[in-house]
Amino acid sequence: MPQIRTVASAIILAGATTLASAWDALPNKAPAPANNPTTAAKIELGRSLFHDPRLSSTGTVSCASCHNTMAGGEDNRPNSMGVHGQTGGRSAPTVWNSAFSKVQFWDGRAASLEAQAAGPVTNPIEMGMKSWGDVVIRLEAIEGYRTAFKEAFPDEAISEDTATKAIAAYERTLITPNSAYDKYAKGNKSALTAQEVRGLKKMAEIGCLSCHSGAAFNGNGAFREFPTIFNSYLEKQYQFSNDKGLFEVTNKQEDAHFFKIPTLRNIALTAPYFHNGSVKTLEKAVKVMATVQLGKKLSKSEVEDIVAFLNALTGEFPEQVLPSLPATPGNTFN
Repeated sequence: MPQIRTVASAIILAGATTLASAWDALPNKAPAPANNPTTAAKIELGRSLFHDPRLSSTGTVSCASCHNTMAGGEDNRPNSMGVHGQTGGRSAPTVWNSAFSKVQFWDGRAASLEAQAAGPVTNPIEMGMKSWGDVVIRLEAIEGYRTAFKEAFPDEAISEDTATKAIAAYERTLITPNSAYDKYAKGNKSALTAQEVRGLKKMAEIGCLSCHSGAAFNGNGAFREFPTIFNSYLEKQYQFSNDKGLFEVTNKQEDAHFFKIPTLRNIALTAPYFHNGSVKTLEKAVKVMATVQLGKKLSKSEVEDIVAFLNALTGEFPEQVLPSLPATPGNTFN
């Protein structure tokens, strides 16, 4: 993966003590693809679909069940729970700032937010619908959705394509700018504490930012092998290598244990950590990453400094208003 020079790495290279460039501060708006321009009607329809458990076979699980927009954008579980109490093998990634990643899911199998939105609905463990055709039949039977789709897509029918476009349009509004780091990156020298600056410098010095680069600290959707250094003690404790990551998609041995680089934005709010949710605390996650990715052993003070900086990546969350879902008066949804 080409290394992207961040402001943090520039600090180390130049020996500077302040930030002068603002290009890696998080943008306030996410770009939309040409085939799905953002509109207010799409956003509101997507908000409803994202929070509607009727998109699941049991009527009990919505997108928001695993990606809670009232909190850190996931569910703080090691493995998310779907229909009939089933759990998968991976921890739900945060939906906040997901618009700034070029691929979605831990294994990167979806190339867009639209493609990602389609997957969980028909996954037998997650939302459990037999097909998107069944979803469309259900949506068409609800008058409020017929009206909302007509407003959002005047010339198109209710379909998997229009539903996932609406959900993606809503998800592109889930951006958390103006963290302490962002303010510092834009030139406010007092926005970060001395400890937080030490943590930023230490991350750049030991190589964390060669992967966690770019405005979202996620490598812009690149893949990286994890773990790169086998540690038998940590492997026995956390079983990182049980999941082969990208290999599960491509069946290519060279892709084994490659995962999409997760964002560090709001990471203080998204415990437990790693693809299998096996590490409970941020302090431990920092130590583990230093060991199995970088071959470094950090001192207690170095870990504290890095954790302090990671807390400074918590941004401002836009107010979320729960939708009034279209009703089915006098009838059930199925």
